[in-house]
Amino acid sequence: MRLAHFRDLVLVTRPGVVMTPRPASEGLVACSLDLLGERPAAVADVGTGSGPLALAIAAAAPRTRVWATDTSPAAVALARENVRRHRLDGRVIVREGDLLDPVPGSLDLVVANLPYLPAGEQGLDAGLAREPVDALFGAGDGLDPYRRLLGACRERLAADGALVVQFRRLVLCARRNELDVLGRRLEDEATLALEAA
Repeated sequence: MRLAHFRDLVLVTRPGVVMTPRPASEGLVACSLDLLGERPAAVADVGTGSGPLALAIAAAAPRTRVWATDTSPAAVALARENVRRHRLDGRVIVREGDLLDPVPGSLDLVVANLPYLPAGEQGLDAGLAREPVDALFGAGDGLDPYRRLLGACRERLAADGALVVQFRRLVLCARRNELDVLGRRLEDEATLALEAA
């Protein structure tokens, strides 16, 4: 286990088991907080890993309740430990499961940094060598997790809800009525990245 800094938080992480929180993901938190403002909100952090996004949002937006999900039992255990360390029990609920499956009701915001790199890029970036493969790479063009999340958000986001995602170093945001536009943008960015590789 190791400690990592993310915004104003110190988190327990396990290199090689969950992604190490990175400064590039802080933009997801900033965008999420801008969208949330001061209102009460139900938020989901999908693919939470050790919980940096969920914890940072909950710490900065005290009227939110954040559901943090991950398919990895090890990630869920780490996220729960970090929730306890930061005394956010009851405001950050960590559940094991796929995407939004473990989250009840409609959501005001979904935030995600899911695997999006094509499997063919594995080994090309030395900075990612110690990160877990399944947190970074997907089959084909790598976009399947985001395609599935877009579908889930069409059903689960409130009418004025939003989705915020990270793709490569971009932070992309869409309201519920803009999800198709976001989907096309992700497809275009993935195509450009494959052509540039």
